Amino acid sequence: MHTAAYFAGIAAPLLTVQAPEDIEFLVMESEVLTGRAGRTFVIAGADWLTYRVHWHPIGLKVERLDAAEQILSTRYLLPSEFRRHSLIEALAAGQLFTPPVRRLG
Repeated sequence: MHTAAYFAGIAAPLLTVQAPEDIEFLVMESEVLTGRAGRTFVIAGADWLTYRVHWHPIGLKVERLDAAEQILSTRYLLPSEFRRHSLIEALAAGQLFTPPVRRLG
């Protein structure tokens, strides 16, 4: 499903997201293990864009984050709309990553 990748300036390895279906699993995994809603995803590129994705039964909430993890914008998307989001474009290009999850406690 994913492999570890290391990048200059990033302390921890990032996991490569390999398929659109992985996003739902990764979000749910994070929510179960951490008790916090959503999961952070990074688009590797010149700007290193960061998003937090929340999965809901009828769609997704996608938050664009700044360097301090403050929300810059929020979009609510149906699954069909999400397939056209820049996160999916980055995934297709092999540029979508997520930090590993750490359990609370």
